[in-house]
Amino acid sequence: MYQRWLDEYRSKLVTADEAAKLVKSGDWVEYAFGVNGSYDFDQALAKRKDELYDVNIKCDIGSYRHFTAEADPTGEIFTWNSWHVAGLDKNFIGKNLYYIPMKFHENPMMTRKDIIPNNITVVMCTPMDEKGYFNFGASAATTWAAMENTDKIVIEVNEKMPRCLGGNQECIHVTQVDYIIEGSNPDLLVLGAAVPSDIEIKIAEHIIEKLYDGNCIQLGIGGTPNAVGNMVAASDLKDLGVHTEMYVDAYLEMYKAGKITGARKKLDKYKQVYSFAMGSKELYDYIDNNPGLASYSVDYTNNPYIVAQIDDFVSINACIEVDLFGQVCAESVGTRHISGTGGQLDFVEGAYKSKGGQSFVCLPSTIESKGEVKSRICPILSPGAIVTDPRTATHMLVTEYGIANMKGKSTWQRAEALINIAHPDFRDELIKEAEKMNIWRKVNKMK
Repeated sequence: MYQRWLDEYRSKLVTADEAAKLVKSGDWVEYAFGVNGSYDFDQALAKRKDELYDVNIKCDIGSYRHFTAEADPTGEIFTWNSWHVAGLDKNFIGKNLYYIPMKFHENPMMTRKDIIPNNITVVMCTPMDEKGYFNFGASAATTWAAMENTDKIVIEVNEKMPRCLGGNQECIHVTQVDYIIEGSNPDLLVLGAAVPSDIEIKIAEHIIEKLYDGNCIQLGIGGTPNAVGNMVAASDLKDLGVHTEMYVDAYLEMYKAGKITGARKKLDKYKQVYSFAMGSKELYDYIDNNPGLASYSVDYTNNPYIVAQIDDFVSINACIEVDLFGQVCAESVGTRHISGTGGQLDFVEGAYKSKGGQSFVCLPSTIESKGEVKSRICPILSPGAIVTDPRTATHMLVTEYGIANMKGKSTWQRAEALINIAHPDFRDELIKEAEKMNIWRKVNKMK
């Protein structure tokens, strides 16, 4: 059979330049999530700048150089549209790259149901195996949904892509592919582990006190989640599970310390479940062909209904600012776009509904901007700030001064709990503002 698949492979083999000629003016082109995005195809497409107009490109955490965006800074020829702004995307946001709002677990549904069909979808994959399959490697997040909603599927082969076992929707057969590019094998994005500050370590210490044996852990991006992972590795905790969207080096450290077994999970027992991986070269080597991990599409990993079925679930994420009502902004500074909703709200809701579940959203109590120190717990969010987690969903908010549980609290109780974990220098001012907003009782007692 292998010879049959090899013959089909060869019949579909094209150069990047030949594949890029498939694009016509007005087309929609999607590059797969994260490290599965395009490199050679996009580089070839950029060469066609003078032949095309109004080509829309969709991406999600564009991990590689954006050749077409660089070639057309005005966005008149190539307009980028990103499901989550991160990495190199940030160089172009507000110029020729625009954000697509979403809850991450809904991305496959939105793609299949509401999104303009792609004319071409490009996916960077492993080389074809003897059974005729290409593996999506470090991300199965949304790939199949994009490919089901497209006219042509183009594969970029990268010999450096790890082969990641599923799960679901983690591979594609050569018979399902239209064109194959044997790429230049660019290095995968290496994401250095965020070094936590002293304040982030203090925040992590508050969370560690709440953890216990058998917790299933989801870590978001940032210094605090990384600090929690490192503390767990050095702790006496045991039999922890993993169910996350993003698999990072902190999980590898916990595994090497013997903390992760998955023995108490009710779903995917003994398996570390994830949707995509970004981290060190060591991390990519670890996930390669590792049967202890399972790569799933994001409508499984991030689905609050699925998360809620995992007992003792712990979700740890970071944010930018919080208001006294408990509304969380994790994606913009005012109107200046920073990242996106991503999976934070998915896990905030799913973790709370888990039996014994806990959702933590973390932030240092202050931020210094232009030489001025400001409170990150504010009476109201900055004008234009995006609400990532509505007050109805927020569970526990954490600063270096402690944890504020928002669930079941009235507006004055919320204000009191949040001011208790604000920086002491700002508490009196926050009380005055809470009084003006009629969410402060005169009998409130500060801790």
